[in-house]
Amino acid sequence: MRHTDTTTDGTGGGGDRVEAFGAVGTVGAVDGVGDTRRALGGFLRARRGRVAPEDVGLAGGRHRRVRGLRREELAQLAGISVDYYVRLEQGRATQPSTEVLDALARALGLDAAERRHLATLAGARRGTAPAARVSPQLRRLLDAVVHFPAFATTPHLDVVAWNALGAELMGGLGTPGGRDGNNARYLFCDPGSRDVHPEWEDRAREAVGQLRVSAGSYPDDTELAALITELSARSADFRRIWATGEIVVCGAGRKRLRHPVAGLLALDYETLHVPAAPGETGLVVHVFSAAENSPEAAALARLAEAVAASQQERAAGPVRYSDA
Repeated sequence: MRHTDTTTDGTGGGGDRVEAFGAVGTVGAVDGVGDTRRALGGFLRARRGRVAPEDVGLAGGRHRRVRGLRREELAQLAGISVDYYVRLEQGRATQPSTEVLDALARALGLDAAERRHLATLAGARRGTAPAARVSPQLRRLLDAVVHFPAFATTPHLDVVAWNALGAELMGGLGTPGGRDGNNARYLFCDPGSRDVHPEWEDRAREAVGQLRVSAGSYPDDTELAALITELSARSADFRRIWATGEIVVCGAGRKRLRHPVAGLLALDYETLHVPAAPGETGLVVHVFSAAENSPEAAALARLAEAVAASQQERAAGPVRYSDA
């Protein structure tokens, strides 16, 4: 298992520097980045736009000029004044009460993750993501999970640790001159990601949704703002998905991945949240597996054997780790 060094230029160690798109550390170049009040308003607008009037007992019709609910309709459903809601959406009202947030969440049909994100934005939290560190314990854990692909990411979606099978399955992590070490930049700036991920649109939405959560949690993080600004400048797909205002919190489910040797695999995945030590950020560990005696399990076993054999051939000494 190896891990990469994170850099301070916002590029995560790969890709072009952000000066090509604007000054490094520019905050607020993308809507919803660096200003929690604007981010709160944008999130409310996006959620208001996805609620059909008919779904909440209001008259719809083809001649409505806005998609979803009007401002006054949402204010009425939430039991707050139209003027106050307008000020919230325009970023002129700060730190709404828990009661107001609960009412808006109910009216908009927010799920638990969206409700937490709404509260984070409304709380006007400031700060940057703490430094990431891969502990020796996490290294041992990933090294021991030899039959399951696994890797760990930061709030920036930098992949900072992995095991050999995870590196192989995810497009060659750690290979000199290989894929970018940042998952979002890899997805949006490397055409090869579409070969690895046949359900690319779903993976891209997950990455954008995770970055939006991080941007709300760490509004002063200039490296994160630089990454989002860079991706917005380089990828029309990123701009399109970012504009939806969707958020994603890592969970569990099933994903399909394509490997040139193992073929197309439908794998179960779990995400494990590693608590942060004081002054450090928590990491998310992604682990893939397959049901026992399934074709996918057999394919993973063959791939693990091939990776182990390749490592033995290339081994020229003990494995070394660089400092995080």
